[in-house]
Amino acid sequence: MSAPPVIDAPSPFDASWRQEVGAGLDADGVALIDQAVTWAIPRFEGQHALTGEPLASHGAGVVRILAALHTDAATRAAALLAALPTDLMAPAPALRNDPVAAAFGAEVARLVQGTRALLRLGVVARQASDAEAESGSQKEMQRKMLLAMAADLRIVLMRLASRLRTLRWHAESKAPCSTDFARETLDLYAPLANRLGIWQIKWEMEDLSFRFLEPDRYKQIARLLEEKRVEREAFIAGAIDRLQSALTKAGIDAEVSGRPKHIYSIWSKMRVKRLDFAQMYDLRALRIIVEDVRACYTALGLVHEMWTPLSNEFDDYISRPKPNGYRSLHTVVADDDGRPFEVQIRTREMHQFAEYGMAAHWRYKEAGAKGGQVAASSEYDRQLAWMRQLLAWNSDVEGGGQPGQDSGKPDAAKADTGKATSSKPGSSKNRNLVKTPAHTDERIYVLTPQARVIELPAGATPVDFAYHLHTDLGHRCRGARVDGQMVPLQTHLSTGQTVEIISAKSGGPSRDWLNPQLGFLASPRARAKVRMWFNAIELQQRITQGQALVEKELQRLGKTAVNLEQLAQTLGFARADDLYVAAAKEEFSLRQIDSVFQQPAPATEPQPAALRHASAGSAEKSGKSGVLVVGVGSLLTQLARCCRPAPPDAIAGFVTRGRGVSIHRCDCHSYQALAAREPERVIEVAWGETSDTFYPVDISVRAHDRPGLLRDLSEVFARLRLNVVGVNTQSKQSLAHMVFTVEVRGGESLSRALDALAEVAGVSSASRR
Repeated sequence: MSAPPVIDAPSPFDASWRQEVGAGLDADGVALIDQAVTWAIPRFEGQHALTGEPLASHGAGVVRILAALHTDAATRAAALLAALPTDLMAPAPALRNDPVAAAFGAEVARLVQGTRALLRLGVVARQASDAEAESGSQKEMQRKMLLAMAADLRIVLMRLASRLRTLRWHAESKAPCSTDFARETLDLYAPLANRLGIWQIKWEMEDLSFRFLEPDRYKQIARLLEEKRVEREAFIAGAIDRLQSALTKAGIDAEVSGRPKHIYSIWSKMRVKRLDFAQMYDLRALRIIVEDVRACYTALGLVHEMWTPLSNEFDDYISRPKPNGYRSLHTVVADDDGRPFEVQIRTREMHQFAEYGMAAHWRYKEAGAKGGQVAASSEYDRQLAWMRQLLAWNSDVEGGGQPGQDSGKPDAAKADTGKATSSKPGSSKNRNLVKTPAHTDERIYVLTPQARVIELPAGATPVDFAYHLHTDLGHRCRGARVDGQMVPLQTHLSTGQTVEIISAKSGGPSRDWLNPQLGFLASPRARAKVRMWFNAIELQQRITQGQALVEKELQRLGKTAVNLEQLAQTLGFARADDLYVAAAKEEFSLRQIDSVFQQPAPATEPQPAALRHASAGSAEKSGKSGVLVVGVGSLLTQLARCCRPAPPDAIAGFVTRGRGVSIHRCDCHSYQALAAREPERVIEVAWGETSDTFYPVDISVRAHDRPGLLRDLSEVFARLRLNVVGVNTQSKQSLAHMVFTVEVRGGESLSRALDALAEVAGVSSASRR
């Protein structure tokens, strides 16, 4: 396919721009970009955004950002076309009537329409009249809604790139940037980029937004950084040479470099930790990139040998990754003059994710004549699975509230605005495109008339929406408007729609709502509330009926002055209402009431003493295991429950995924199996200061079953002042097997306990499990 003739384009689309945005694309991809430029230039003529930025310049800048993220040709072409002027509030045309689809195909047209739908969402959100719509939890819900409306995650990348380009234009042109625009970027778009792991975009968005929101503080920090720049660069250069030679001598293949520090993150840490600029540890920082996880911990030991580590300044994000998937080792050490600096250690794979996040995987290409790069790996598939979890996004990542609680007043939904936007995944022939897959736990995000975002399950109806706002509003729901139009209550809602509930002043739900074939409810939570309504009515009817039966029987017996609550408890019921219900359902014979007055109340047998709670010094409760990881100052450790190690047992460590280092006894069968399968994750550990810590151990006792056996064993523990936190007993054919979980300080107290238990009458063996 021959390339189109070069156009005498405005400066945004010059030769250097074409070379930059065509990087990494094949001939067809470059031709698609050229076609988009040819098609868009006359439509850009003289057009400006509301901010004053020329739309042609904006589109060119967005494509340049997306090229740096290694996106595909369709994404870059769609981003340029999405910058063309349009009426955002007008409904999107069907693909068969869309001129973009006719010229560039359905895939590019879907990306353009999806991007404009997100722009429309921003307009609706800015018109919010509900104060709660500006809360932190609602910002989180808006991020979820933004993702859900983007059937293709490339749309989210396009939106992020567009926002970043606008911020850059304000900085380059010195044009005033509104504080609302900058604040929205910090609240909505920067956290979204962080969630996707695209740190390059996140950091630049934060710095530029901070520059417009707090110009004086921004300039102050920038000036302080510049004053120390020469000294800082000289130190980093020397430290890199010293560390690189030490790593090479140790046989570690590594790349060592300085790490840039961003102004917003400096200010955030100064504000959160109440630090002065001079107290910032990570203004001088190094980054070490190695081949594998084992080399990470080896390099960490080298760093701690060369410089003095600062206590409480070590973070292991490899064993405990951040919620957005970030993994790395962070440590702060002091140089020969006592000045602190930070060192980050990670693998190449971790570094790629840290720089580009999800966008890193657009670098994948098909192997073969056109590609020449690696094919998709199992790690790539795992990242796709992570993205599916991202779209559900049910966990609170940045302080979002808990969805699904009754909130607001019953009549919280009034008036109308907005336009329905469907979220249906598109299709693509390119294997390197990441799409939103269909899954059963899909969520939708709709708006109240006050622009508050509500999260509901896919297939939810206006009745589900009403019950989510408030249980009473759901009971009184009688009609609904969606985007200003009256709709049946069985209507399935779509992401982006605005819903208004029409309610009665009183009344309750219909039994038809519980019929799944009629389709009134999709939310199990809403269905449970309707069921509870009718169950409460039925329960009250049974209580009234049963109470009449019980009182009639008492009149027959001449016992009308009896306390009904005490009578119910004597008959084995927790409350009188439970007795009434049982009588109404004929599950209880009223003749049993007479037997209560004929027989004396049975004597209450003494109950066995309850188990004690774990002591304050327990290793499980305090989280302080007393175990030291050789070569590392402060690493998360936990005692394995399979073997329950305690001093002075011989122990070994195993680096887990997400839970730090698990400490096992060396003779533990589980540990031996793990070490044989993954020996590179074995790490050397030793007991440290353990004198003030109690360790839970399992003691197995086998004995001939007899009355009072458990009491005699309990007296042994009481005499030795040992805290029993768990017990499990089994008895079969007059033989008893009991396992006690006991807190001990070390091997000496455990030995005394085993000797004393063996002397109890009937005990055949007492041993550590």
